[in-house]
Order: sequence, then C-alpha cells, then structure tokens
Amino acid sequence: MKEYIQIQDLEKEYVIYERKGFRRVRKKIHALQGISLSLEKGSFLGYIGPNGAGKSTTVKILTGIMTPEHGTVLVNGLCPWKDRKRFVRQIGVVFGQKSQMWWDLPVQDTYQLLRAIYRVRQEDFRLRLAWVREMLELDSFFHQPVRQLSLGQRMRAELGAAVLHKPDILFLDEPTIGLDLLSKQRVLDFLQQIHKEGTTVFLTTHDLPEIEILCQSILILNQGRIAFHGSLESLKQLIPLERRLIATLSQAQQEIHDQQLIEIQRIGATYEPSRRQMVISFPQGKNPAEIIRFLLSRFEIQDFHIAEPGIEEIVKHIYLG
Repeated sequence: MKEYIQIQDLEKEYVIYERKGFRRVRKKIHALQGISLSLEKGSFLGYIGPNGAGKSTTVKILTGIMTPEHGTVLVNGLCPWKDRKRFVRQIGVVFGQKSQMWWDLPVQDTYQLLRAIYRVRQEDFRLRLAWVREMLELDSFFHQPVRQLSLGQRMRAELGAAVLHKPDILFLDEPTIGLDLLSKQRVLDFLQQIHKEGTTVFLTTHDLPEIEILCQSILILNQGRIAFHGSLESLKQLIPLERRLIATLSQAQQEIHDQQLIEIQRIGATYEPSRRQMVISFPQGKNPAEIIRFLLSRFEIQDFHIAEPGIEEIVKHIYLG
C-alpha cells in the first residue's frame, strides 16, 4: 500500500531566554531531532510521549501551522506548509485546548460557515451533517452559542466540525482532555466509525487506554526522538514485564487455612480476602498451566484469568531506559 504520510529527518528548534542573575541567557530547545516516519493510508497511529517530547510540535508541522528547520514532510504528496491552500482541504484538525468554532455563534451557524469555506455540496453536507449529529448526539445543543457549551459538548461539536468535509486525514491533539466518562466514550465511538470510513487518523494523547482501544500502531516520542514505532503487540513483547494470574475463590470456600497461606506465599502469590482473590505474577514466557493445576488441587476456584502488563507499565520502562 502506498505511503500516505512521509517524514524524513524532521528537526525543529525553539529559542527561549532564561534569567541568570541580572542577565537573560539565550537557550536553544531541540523539540524534534531527526524524526523519520511513514504511514500508510487508512492507518490509525497513536502518538505518545511525556510533556515536552515534541508531540504537539509534530502535529503543528504536519498541519502546516509551523515550519521545521530541517527535513521534509509529504502528506498525500503535498508539503503542508508549502501547499497550504490545497492541503487544508484534505485534512481535519482538533486541538484539545483550542477551538475552530466561532465563539458567539450557534453550532449550526459555524457548520454552515465551514460548509461554505470547504465548498461542500448542499446534498453532501445535508447527509454528512445528519450522520454527525446522530453519532455525536449534538441535537440538544445544536442551536446554542459555542460559548454556552460545556467542555464535553464543545469537543463533540469540534469533532463534528473537523469531519464535515470528509477529510482524508484527521489530526487529533488531546481530543478527550478534561472530558467526563460519557463524553469521552461518545468521542471514542465516533473515532472508531471515522476510521472505518477509511480516514487516516493521527492521534496524540496522554490517555494510554485510548491507544489500546483505538490504534493500530503506536509511536513513542521521548526528548524529540523516536523511542519506539510499531504495533501494540510488538511493544508488549519488547519489554519483559510479568503477567499476572488472578484466581477468584468460590463462595463455598469461606476461609483460607494457615497451611494454605504458607503454600500461597511459597509460590509468590498475594491474597486479597475482601475480593477472595489470589494474584500470582510470572514471566512472559512461562506457561501458567502448572500454577493453575496447583491452585485447583488445593482451593475451590470459581474463576481465573490472565492479566497482561498494561501499556502504562511498558511505556514507563521505555521512558526510564
């Protein structure tokens, strides 16, 4: 499949001034240091990293807002900052902390203005708008000024605005920041539907569970450099973290005897009486069958399951080197 986004040797610097005594000292910050990346059309990339890693800088360059000091970027054959007029018609952008909506206008009026700006045909717009209103549940506030909306309502309206013209690629910078659980779930469901349409999605977020739900691949940026790029499965295999077997005792087993507690400790397990659960950690490559047989021979087990290491643990190991 043809590469849709191509980034080669991307570098970006900022100049800041620090006060030392009575002097202001000029200092260069290397936000991006030789980033190279390619994505196929229809990809859903999760782009993560600590604060100051260079995530937002990357998005600003890819959307044509910012120009790098060095390197090349092509998105569907266009350079974002050189071919800006043609380029912006192909993309949708949502910045979690900034709005593309007109503050004093109702949502419906903003959408009509965007239809005119992107020159969307009336019939296409009518069909797209009906779908967006249903998917994002906009009807309850569709006629309200943007300034009167809650954060969750505004972010749903922002997402709708970003996709009205059916962009080929959607750039999202922290789109769920500060949202309540219900609003966040609506946004995640909507993004899954957008991706099913064939839209390429570039998502930066601090919310790692979102990455696990939505993304096909993940890129971890640290101090302006790529620390990892690949599938979630390959990321989990990269770090030798332990898995956990969690066994829940049956209602019939009312208590644990002293000898059973000794056996639990011997196999390195912990026991949580309030949940009637035993938790045993074991290496990734180890087969848990022996542990399961041991538990079944000594306890009345109602259920058990294997818990894989969370992506938070994996990413933390990468950050710490």
